[in-house]
Amino acid sequence: MKAILEDIKSNKGTSSFHAFRYQVPYFQFKWHYHPEYELTYIVKGKGYRIVGDSYEYFTDGDLVLLGSNLPHTWSGKSNDDIDSDAVVIQFSNEFIAPFLELNESISIKNMLENAIRGISFGADESIVSKIIDLSTTNGMDRIINLISILDNLSKKQTKSIASNTFHNVVSKKNEMRINKVCLYIQNNFYNKISLKEVADLVYLTESNFCKFFKKATGKTYSDYLNELRINEACRLLVQSDKSINQISFECGFETLSYFNRVFLNKKGVTPSKYRNSKTI
Repeated sequence: MKAILEDIKSNKGTSSFHAFRYQVPYFQFKWHYHPEYELTYIVKGKGYRIVGDSYEYFTDGDLVLLGSNLPHTWSGKSNDDIDSDAVVIQFSNEFIAPFLELNESISIKNMLENAIRGISFGADESIVSKIIDLSTTNGMDRIINLISILDNLSKKQTKSIASNTFHNVVSKKNEMRINKVCLYIQNNFYNKISLKEVADLVYLTESNFCKFFKKATGKTYSDYLNELRINEACRLLVQSDKSINQISFECGFETLSYFNRVFLNKKGVTPSKYRNSKTI
């Protein structure tokens, strides 16, 4: 997806890489990319993580490594109405390249190559502790600790985030338009949103909008909207006692039969089986 270019170089100042604690009332939707690799750990927060063409629910403990120029955003509020909290580490290829020439770094090199699609990790308290500490570490210890973190992560099981078919095209053209559209969809997915309505947002005909949206996101408009709605439905199925019919309506589906059909197509099971499998 085309996105806003974020300037990391000016943020890190004279340091070799940028590591900081990010605490805000909530994570705002900001679809962006940058040439640096990014390792993000969510200390506290919940909502949706969008990486490439992937749209997934996240909560406390989310740990993700993103490759160069991979568009992404986290959007949502924290649990218990307290500030959202994340640790973000951003480092350039120029910084990491000398280390990757060492024979001992082959696993790190392979991991960074796979990060082109984004990869997520399971929870590991020892690694998480090092990541959190890195935001306040100074001097050579920062570099040593970062390499240690990457080495430890490279030996863990991972899960790819964006699909094999996603091909990011870095361009500033249309970045404001796609941000405007995606933010509007996110804020209004529980209502009926016509194709004309979103096309009008960016002053395109419906036909041109469909081409623009597919090229930018790798998905059709209807598929993107349905995926967002189904992910929200999954959250409600697990975290609430609301009926399936009520959840279907609250997520923007006009009929229960269509909701069930889309849910089965996206998740491979019915909503009731999904709920039962997650609550056992």
